[in-house]
Amino acid sequence: MEAHYATVFEKNADAIPNEIAVVCGENIRTWKEYDDRAARLATLLTSYGLGSDSKVGLYLHNSNEFLEAQYSVFKVAGVPINVNYRYKEEELIYLLDNSDSEAVFFQGCYAQQIESIKDKLDKVKVFIQVDDGTPQLECAENYEQIISSNEPMERFERSEDNIYMLYTGGTTGMPKGVMYTHGGHLGAMFNTAGAWGMIPIQEKIEIENISKEVLRISEEESLTVSIPACPLMHGTGMWLGALIPHLVGGRVVTMPQLGFDPDFLFKEVERTKVNNIVIVGDAFAKPMMDALDKAKAENSPYNLESVNTIISSGVMWSAEVKEGLLKHHEMVLIDAMGSTEGGMGSSVSSRDESPGTAKFTINPGVIVITDEGEHVEPGSGKMGKIGTSGLVPQGYFKDEKKSAETFKEFEGVRYSFPGDYALVEADGTITLLGRGSNCINTAGEKVYPEEVEEAVKRHPEIYDCLVVGLKDDRFGQRVVALASYQDDKEISEQDLIGFTREHLAGYKLPKQVLFVDEVMRAPNGKANYKWAKQRAEEELG
Repeated sequence: MEAHYATVFEKNADAIPNEIAVVCGENIRTWKEYDDRAARLATLLTSYGLGSDSKVGLYLHNSNEFLEAQYSVFKVAGVPINVNYRYKEEELIYLLDNSDSEAVFFQGCYAQQIESIKDKLDKVKVFIQVDDGTPQLECAENYEQIISSNEPMERFERSEDNIYMLYTGGTTGMPKGVMYTHGGHLGAMFNTAGAWGMIPIQEKIEIENISKEVLRISEEESLTVSIPACPLMHGTGMWLGALIPHLVGGRVVTMPQLGFDPDFLFKEVERTKVNNIVIVGDAFAKPMMDALDKAKAENSPYNLESVNTIISSGVMWSAEVKEGLLKHHEMVLIDAMGSTEGGMGSSVSSRDESPGTAKFTINPGVIVITDEGEHVEPGSGKMGKIGTSGLVPQGYFKDEKKSAETFKEFEGVRYSFPGDYALVEADGTITLLGRGSNCINTAGEKVYPEEVEEAVKRHPEIYDCLVVGLKDDRFGQRVVALASYQDDKEISEQDLIGFTREHLAGYKLPKQVLFVDEVMRAPNGKANYKWAKQRAEEELG
């Protein structure tokens, strides 16, 4: 059996047809229904000439339709393109044009946006509208009508060398499509599922045996039930929250509303018996902890009995918040360090193992080298750039120069160097410092924002924080923090700077603190440094 997402999903649908595959509110689809609906959508795509390597934009909120549409693209051996639903007209045109998208699935509420850009997208052959009560566009096909009026597409053999692609969020430049092969990406996801206990660990994944394992897990009534609390349009939500659970026959529960509501999350956890929650760092974990604290204080605690694991990736997840969550329920917290370009390490916490912040056990095949090209010795105090082997992307779509800079050989092995820096501790663990592109150079010293942010957020009266560098005549750049208060709390700028002195070297201390009502982040919880820099420059010069 070929190592291809569509093929594995099809085998799962055959093995456990009556198990639930996707849930969104009251809309529940079994694996048989999930496969059938995707196959009917695939028929429509082929009728417009789409097939192997055809790109299809998914301009959708978290929903069953997002996953069905993606599956239909896999079925035709095409390439689903994740579209950030926050993008405005110019950003949408750039992404859909840069990706060579030939079809676009879109949420009905974005009909006006599609109407305004459709004539500027010469490559797009068909627009498909998901009904959410918005009037149907004349230029678009209706999603449910496609399913009701088309027969399922016949299955066919696909290649494990088909490209799978995920666009970066564009936090360090224009969004870029990171390309993998299905075989390579799928194998890495299976290995991760094994490491997380969703399927028995195997030295080599035998695709032919996966459906047998899935059937066995189903018979034991221990299939994964996953809820991605973060958007599916980003890697953490899609890979960890949906693709991995689906590969092992699991169920994916989605919440369609925009904006994160922790109370709604926990109600869905109770209702659907979720055992796996996927988040992105403190931006999700803190509101979750606060909601649990409030519910407990009101003598109406949420029932977390089904929850085995909370998994986070992408940004800092502080030790204090991990401890706060563990007070409410005995579970495993997995802090997975990585990016679209590769996985670097992980930290596992439970009530028996103390949580840590930014300290990770390094993954096999990961190296840390200095800018001069030397291995960082454990305990040396030197910082280095992280390189990951194993799941190394094929490259960036349409960007050979950036591909050559990021994905390259070192000592005869091909690595991905996405730009993250770390220290190697004496015990071999690594402490993440942050992305080099965000590094602040002050008086010749390098300061990584994440380290300062974590120190500021340790103060009990601070809710969130971002750190940027502003131009400075004396130091080149000065460290500036933008911080928001906990409810009904307040601390002076000097007292907060004094507090951080207990945790940071003097040159890393914020020279100024700008207090804001809310620290702005992307929908996936990642830092919005562009906003922070602009706000700091406007307020502080």
